[in-house]
Amino acid sequence: MKNFIKTNISTDSLALLLVQAPVALSMLMGDEFVIQVANPQMLQLWGKQPEIIGSKLMDALPELEGQAFIDILNIVKATGNIYKGYKEKCYLVRNGHTEECYFDFIYAPIYSDDKSEIIGISVVATEVTDQVQTEKKLTETEYKFENLIRNSDYAVAIYKGEDFIIDLANDKMLKTWGKDDSIIGKRIEEGIPELVGQAFLGLLKQVYESGETYSAKEDRADLVVDGKLQTYYYNFSYQPLKNHNDEVYAIANVAVDVTEAVLTKQRLQENEAKYKNLADSLPIIIWTADKEGNIDYYNKKWYDYTGFEGIDSREAATHKILHPDDIERATQVWQRSKENKSAYEIEYQFKDGQTEDSYKWFLGRAVPIKDTNDEIIQWIGTCTDINEFKQFQQQKDNFLGIASHELKTPLTSLKLYSQYLEKNLRKQDDQKNADVAMKMDDQINKLTGLVNDLLDVTKIQNGKILLNKSNFNFDVLVTEIITEQQMSTSHRIYLEAENIGEIYGDRHRISQVMSNLISNAIKYSPDSDKIKITTKLTEEGCVLFSVKDYGIGIPEDKKDKVFEQYYRVSGSMEHTFPGLGLGLYISSEIIKRSGGRIFVNSIEGKGSDFCFEIPKKHKSN
Repeated sequence: MKNFIKTNISTDSLALLLVQAPVALSMLMGDEFVIQVANPQMLQLWGKQPEIIGSKLMDALPELEGQAFIDILNIVKATGNIYKGYKEKCYLVRNGHTEECYFDFIYAPIYSDDKSEIIGISVVATEVTDQVQTEKKLTETEYKFENLIRNSDYAVAIYKGEDFIIDLANDKMLKTWGKDDSIIGKRIEEGIPELVGQAFLGLLKQVYESGETYSAKEDRADLVVDGKLQTYYYNFSYQPLKNHNDEVYAIANVAVDVTEAVLTKQRLQENEAKYKNLADSLPIIIWTADKEGNIDYYNKKWYDYTGFEGIDSREAATHKILHPDDIERATQVWQRSKENKSAYEIEYQFKDGQTEDSYKWFLGRAVPIKDTNDEIIQWIGTCTDINEFKQFQQQKDNFLGIASHELKTPLTSLKLYSQYLEKNLRKQDDQKNADVAMKMDDQINKLTGLVNDLLDVTKIQNGKILLNKSNFNFDVLVTEIITEQQMSTSHRIYLEAENIGEIYGDRHRISQVMSNLISNAIKYSPDSDKIKITTKLTEEGCVLFSVKDYGIGIPEDKKDKVFEQYYRVSGSMEHTFPGLGLGLYISSEIIKRSGGRIFVNSIEGKGSDFCFEIPKKHKSN
């Protein structure tokens, strides 16, 4: 599904907003992306002067030639899809030098006043070069750090006497300071002169005189590292070392670098207000939650739509806003997403805050924000109004249902006429025309199959596909299906089967799934001559049915899509494999309603193995 976020703000108002905004913003207009607006933050980010405003983007920033950004802008303008870049690399000429920079940015379409066309692109950008470089440095030093930890080696230094001579500093501490072991034996202010004027020397003197340990958390230190004065933050302690006379003769310093955590917290605090203002201006509902899923923020759109006040708990909001039919499903989706630490997407109905007992369809999405240890620190979610789309979808399903139903009667008549025509032609010994009539009957069968697929889809969409379950012999059914399929193909179908016996299910629908999997295996392995079918009982007491082909296979990134409605093989092979893309979707729905699961294992170019599992016995047994 594609979602478009359109704005009702005029171009002039948007331009004023961009100029005054506290983040880097610009507007690129027309097919050549003329810089109509670029606020001071954006000019600083580009390393350019205000004179570039009014110029084409490529004239103002020729260094973008060969980079991906112009192509992305063209795609956004052509499709209307918002593009979000995260830590994207960019080479910019700033201060006469080409610099490698990194940015988080958003490209969003700007629509004309009547919303009939896209007239430009808005750009919101944040430079994250320092963060990326810091992450790179942390990655580079990770191996050394792990070795130090493994050897119980911490960032430790010992300062001896009242002059605080650096008597010892391990590799970790030297690295922290950005120095080498040549500073050993020097006074601390000589070895690390940038500490003069900072609080640390005074603290050392205080500890030396009082004999009391001093500890601090997230304390700032400005150190010359890699030839530059840089700011760091540490958790550290100064502990007095005493001789047998209880006299302080040295101080031990243990430090832990917490710079990234502090900077991250500072950035979050600094950007919180800006991002909330941005969120309030968007036409979709946005919410955030803590790591446990407790809601801590809704944007203005939520309150405008619901009329609620304050922040309800997740459970309370769920029961207040969701349609009763959607509550259990939404709760299960959330619990599964929370347990798996994964994103989710769901369609559900929200109570209309303006109309009593009225509901609208929304698309809900949420993603977990994780730290470097893959632990969730926050959830961010959106709810987008898709009510109009759902109405169009229902109209489409209704049309397909009616059209498919109306087509069945003339198709049935055509089939009878073609069979009658073939029979009479053969009686007249007109074999050539009889073969034509037979081919016509085959095509009618294919068309009837497509119509039946469309009818099944509309039944599934409307919840009207019913399973007539009973006990039947699974092994007999497999043999029947293989015999039928073998009669219409030159592929050799091999069976490797365990004795399954009787199972409980809808014999007709299960046979429909088997036939679909086998016919697909034949269709998608045109250069192979064999199909392997396997049946067996799993340890959980389920029946496993598998169809393995040796054909074209499925790319890794497409395997999750093959069971979607209307999905078909795309690209250069599309013309080779016709169809509506409904067979696997219908099969998956039948298996789900049978209490089972359907899945595929595949390697592109080597073949696919489509499988389903269903319970052998009735659930009450």
